[in-house]
Amino acid sequence: MTTAKQIQSKTVNEVRNLAVDLTDKLDAGELLTGTPSVSSTPAGLTISNVAVTTSTLTILGTSVTTGQAVTCSVSGGSAGTRYTLTLQCGTDATVSQTLEVICLLDVT
Repeated sequence: MTTAKQIQSKTVNEVRNLAVDLTDKLDAGELLTGTPSVSSTPAGLTISNVAVTTSTLTILGTSVTTGQAVTCSVSGGSAGTRYTLTLQCGTDATVSQTLEVICLLDVT
């Protein structure tokens, strides 16, 4: 399983918007599609507004084209905990794929 390059952080009281680039996992001409899912281990985060990007974003200094990243909002959590977010999303390939990426989030 691939781990996203960035390690995000937030305080217990913050709501943090996350964006994860899946470009490296996509085949040429392939885009993300459908409704992605994001879950956390351990439990305790509230994850909302999960979506495939509908406009170009800059993630870690790189311009990421529409349909090649997933965004979500994260709130809650326990201070001093590192959460592992598991993101899954389908693609529009002729034989559809389901891609999975791990993103780390530290709550301080």
